[in-house]
Amino acid sequence: MSFINQSSVLEFTLSGLSHSRESQFIFFVFFLVLYLMTLSGNLAIIIAAQIDSHLRSPMYFFLSNLSFLDICYSSVTIPKMLINILLETKTISFGQCIAQLFFLHLFGGTECFLLTVMAYDRYVAICNPLRYHIVMNHRFCFCLVAVSWVAGFLHSFTQAFLTYQLPFCGPNQINHFFCDVHPLAVLACADTHVIDMFIIANSGMISLVCFVVLMFSYLGIITTILKIHSADGRRKAFSTCASHILVVIFFFGPCVFIHLRPPVNYPADKLISVSYTVLTPLLNPLIYTLRNQEVKNAIKKFFRRKISSLYPTKIHIKDHQ
Repeated sequence: MSFINQSSVLEFTLSGLSHSRESQFIFFVFFLVLYLMTLSGNLAIIIAAQIDSHLRSPMYFFLSNLSFLDICYSSVTIPKMLINILLETKTISFGQCIAQLFFLHLFGGTECFLLTVMAYDRYVAICNPLRYHIVMNHRFCFCLVAVSWVAGFLHSFTQAFLTYQLPFCGPNQINHFFCDVHPLAVLACADTHVIDMFIIANSGMISLVCFVVLMFSYLGIITTILKIHSADGRRKAFSTCASHILVVIFFFGPCVFIHLRPPVNYPADKLISVSYTVLTPLLNPLIYTLRNQEVKNAIKKFFRRKISSLYPTKIHIKDHQ
């Protein structure tokens, strides 16, 4: 396999979400608002985890890393999509396309592994609470996050390298709003059967490993919760992992549908891709903050400090009235 791509195509044209000029402004405003909400929501969680001493546990360490990944993950596709909405010609160079694919799978793959790590964290917290802080010490948590990044890098490098080897000689219109493996593979002017199998096997291996760890973690969690005699105890134990279960469903479901199949473009692919590249990074902070009183209190405390630092006189007067 050659390391030098022999494609005659130097750039691609992205079809985007819609060809209607009337809907372009609505799409631009809609996705810009969602992107700004994603950035602000995830940044709020990162800041809260850093400034509040009550949020120094391993769970919030992983949560702040998840928020950082969501910021990076959404930033790979949404800014380029917003720019293309305003342009007549929605082009992307060959190198930029492969780079976008690489970083999309880097952050997405790392998030898959991190969500799996977070499931293990909940397993230890519920099934072995007395040894939780011994097992999930700072060094071990850091190693788990580092392994997630390394595994995500190996996955993304494999996906990008195999896609880079495909020859492209036209047409060059990608039926999508960003560069990904399947939309590019259908444009290749050669038999891609072998590379397709490698790509699917790579994604399948990640999905299998994550699924097995998630399944055993939650089987242990459910078994332990059912042994708790008090209803209040069961409710509290379940609430600690309910948010994580929702995030896993929203993230893994669409990704499995998109990547664990042959490279064929379906009409629903764009809508499904919007769900995991735009909506999931937005929903993650909402799910964790709405269901977690500690995070909500930390964020409120942060904003109170900011307001009091901006308007100290007004706050002082109000407190004495």
